[in-house]
Amino acid sequence: MGVVHDINPAVPNPDVDEIAELRRVAIHLARTAAAHVRLRRTQVSSAAGALHADAVQSKSTPTDPVTVVDTETEELIRSLLARLRPGERVLGEEGGGSIEEGAADIVWVVDPIDGTVNFLYGIPAYSVSVAAMRDGRSLAGAVADVVRGRVYSAGLGAGAERTDADGTTSALRCAEVGSVEMALLATGFGYGVHRRTRQGELIAQVLPRVRDIRRVGSAALDLCMVASGLVDAHYEHGLNTWDWAAGALIAAEAGARLTLPAAGTVAKTGELVVAAAPGIAAELIELFDRLGVSEAIPEP
Repeated sequence: MGVVHDINPAVPNPDVDEIAELRRVAIHLARTAAAHVRLRRTQVSSAAGALHADAVQSKSTPTDPVTVVDTETEELIRSLLARLRPGERVLGEEGGGSIEEGAADIVWVVDPIDGTVNFLYGIPAYSVSVAAMRDGRSLAGAVADVVRGRVYSAGLGAGAERTDADGTTSALRCAEVGSVEMALLATGFGYGVHRRTRQGELIAQVLPRVRDIRRVGSAALDLCMVASGLVDAHYEHGLNTWDWAAGALIAAEAGARLTLPAAGTVAKTGELVVAAAPGIAAELIELFDRLGVSEAIPEP
């Protein structure tokens, strides 16, 4: 399984000013990109709300879509970064790139639309995720809830907050839950048949042992919901780094305990990501270990 990262302990000689500036840039990028996504959703859809057929293609499987808006939005973020932070690298879902632990340079990790299937169908749960990482660790990140106009953000050691569309800002803290059997979990599913089949088997084992399970369709928003106390934990196999780079930091800065693969790990390996409120984290991991949820589900 993934390694447990204490993602927000005291950092030796943290550069507070640098983290604050990276957070400011991440918020600006996520907010600007979200406005673009909102506008383009109306332009590429029919009066009934469905996306035009020529705006959608498939990626890894026929059920894994990418839209013209995904591609455009990542290009927008890359162009803004080239002006705001010239020379810094980008790892994006659509445009590629790389990240390595041990690297001293900042890498911007971008998911232009997290929840593309929701975007495709017009379900109001999709987001833009932007994080600044160094040495495989998130220093700052922002997740924009596109439809609601909210932006979640965090800086390493600087806390997490949500800014609503009206400008109201609230500090984020995980829920105070003390028992897994009373916990509300969020999860997601892969696109390949092999992984989905195994995830279905595992969820049948988990469901009787928790309060309930939700499937929202955006891992970044799930992680922000953990930070906000709207759910008590999120777990999912096979996330890419851009799915969790910002949201995991936001959850951690709100008090969550994290289990993450190494930065740069790709979805195909099927490793587990967990973010859990501190009161249930140890019990939940013990349950996952016992049921086999902690084991990776690689795609053949």
